[in-house]
Amino acid sequence: MLPTSSTIFEDVRTLQNFGLASLLFFYCDFRDGQKKDLRGLLTLLLVQLGDQSNAYSTILSDFYVAHGRGSQHAGDNELLECLKNMLRLSGQPTVHIIIDAIDECPIITGLPSPREEVLELVEELVNLQVSNLRICVTSRPEADIVSVLGRLTFRSVSLHGENGQIQDIAEYIKFQVRTDIKMRAWRTADKELVIYVLTKRANGM
Repeated sequence: MLPTSSTIFEDVRTLQNFGLASLLFFYCDFRDGQKKDLRGLLTLLLVQLGDQSNAYSTILSDFYVAHGRGSQHAGDNELLECLKNMLRLSGQPTVHIIIDAIDECPIITGLPSPREEVLELVEELVNLQVSNLRICVTSRPEADIVSVLGRLTFRSVSLHGENGQIQDIAEYIKFQVRTDIKMRAWRTADKELVIYVLTKRANGM
């Protein structure tokens, strides 16, 4: 079975429960203003990591105090430097960062776009070459994302076209169509058509 963000999450969570790993998870969501850009990503990573050990918490607390206990605005670069300081801290369990659905970060007018900034962050974290840092990014294979991640990846797994992935999607759609209260009154032929069209358009996602 090929890994997905959910199975990776559960595997790392198990390690975390034994004190063998730190887990940071960020789901990109274009509908949520705090979950689609660099600042939202940095903020959530800092908060999650700061909660995982006293040593991380001390660094984050010092950063908070240095910025007037929240009264002074910290720029993105300052947030990034704080994150780097935490990641470089020795004697800590392996840090696993999972960034799910990075293609949900929008491409809008203006340079750089939120997606470009998030991709630049991923590249910068990889280039830190911290021995106990692991990064997993999931996305649709869009050209701009592939061009960046392609030169960074140690291992790349494509779920598009995999029989198991397609079958799982088909089964999920069938279940939803056949159990939905509003669809129960539909003709069987109409239900099958919906299942067929949605499965084909899912494109492995």
